[in-house]
Amino acid sequence: AALKGHQSRPHGEPTNIARVSMPHAAPAIVSDAQTMEDAARQAASARDLDELRAALMAFEGCNLKRTAKNLVFGDGNPKARIMFVGEAPGRDEDIEGVPFVGRSGELLNRMLDAIGLSRTDDVYIANIVPWRPPGNRTPTPLEITLCRPFIERQIALVGPDLLIPLGAPSARELLGTTEGIKKIRGRSKTCEIGGKTMVAIPTLHPAYLLRQPAEKRLVWQDFLAIRARLDTIPRQVTSGGA
Repeated sequence: AALKGHQSRPHGEPTNIARVSMPHAAPAIVSDAQTMEDAARQAASARDLDELRAALMAFEGCNLKRTAKNLVFGDGNPKARIMFVGEAPGRDEDIEGVPFVGRSGELLNRMLDAIGLSRTDDVYIANIVPWRPPGNRTPTPLEITLCRPFIERQIALVGPDLLIPLGAPSARELLGTTEGIKKIRGRSKTCEIGGKTMVAIPTLHPAYLLRQPAEKRLVWQDFLAIRARLDTIPRQVTSGGA
């Protein structure tokens, strides 16, 4: 007989007791701090530019990588004495995987030619962020911070004598300044990146000049100062290459 208060049920009859499935383990959440540590470790482990490029290809900590078509790493002579660093790739750069190939790149090439510098032989070019932000928006502070170890390592491996931050975001990130780009443009500043001391001369970004062509005269003054300063800096032994 069934126990009092309970009813017997035939074998195989469904029970009314709901079956509660055990929850699946939640995906691991990596903190921003941990991602920054990973970026710093991966960047520091790169012994040359090829290894640094591979480290960036493998790095999954920056969300810009998911929307960009290509990694835009660097261009020019990796043993150059002068290095230009912009903000982030645009549409043309994202398509080709090369920095400064659009209209701003054409303008930069003309300015280099005007002071007797070859983009192929005399300079190296990169950006503080190597992936295009969606819609060409400005990279967020977190995106810039996550990419910072990689651009610092890239600068250290190239080992330029003269560093040229192009635009306010690049100058702010590389020089640690809060002053406006128009206030500091054309002024020499000594900085240390990756254990090497170098001279930095920030100037306006070519993309800005396309919107404000009247400002080209200021950048022409800066480029003349860059050329003159480069000629006065003793050549140093660089620490890396491609």
